[in-house]
Amino acid sequence: MNNESKTNAALQQFENQAYMNLETYRKNGEGVKTPLWFVQDGSVFYVRTGEDSWKVKRLRNNPLASIVPSNSTGSPLGNWVATTAELVEDEKLAQEVNQMFNRKYGIQKRFFDLMGRIRGNKLVTLVISANH
Repeated sequence: MNNESKTNAALQQFENQAYMNLETYRKNGEGVKTPLWFVQDGSVFYVRTGEDSWKVKRLRNNPLASIVPSNSTGSPLGNWVATTAELVEDEKLAQEVNQMFNRKYGIQKRFFDLMGRIRGNKLVTLVISANH
């Protein structure tokens, strides 16, 4: 099996999953795992999270990350995949990703959006790509 086939097989495990566990790395190399909602578009994944969250700060220092499909508490439901994550700067793409989240998570997502607006939370969109 070539590397592309291995990558495709590793990404298929995320289909029909509601959560992924995202591991980002502190400056000392220690991993920090966070379960998140996600959407998948082919071989890339998107997550939306607080602009000032620690995971965003860690990714600004080190874009390397790992992901695995998980349950809501972060327990892995598959195999870890090495990735690179970065902030989406394109506002049009960020809006399209938000619509993908609306379709996938429905009323539950809209409720979280409402609560976030009440709290004044600002969200950013991350794009996560598998390393080959």
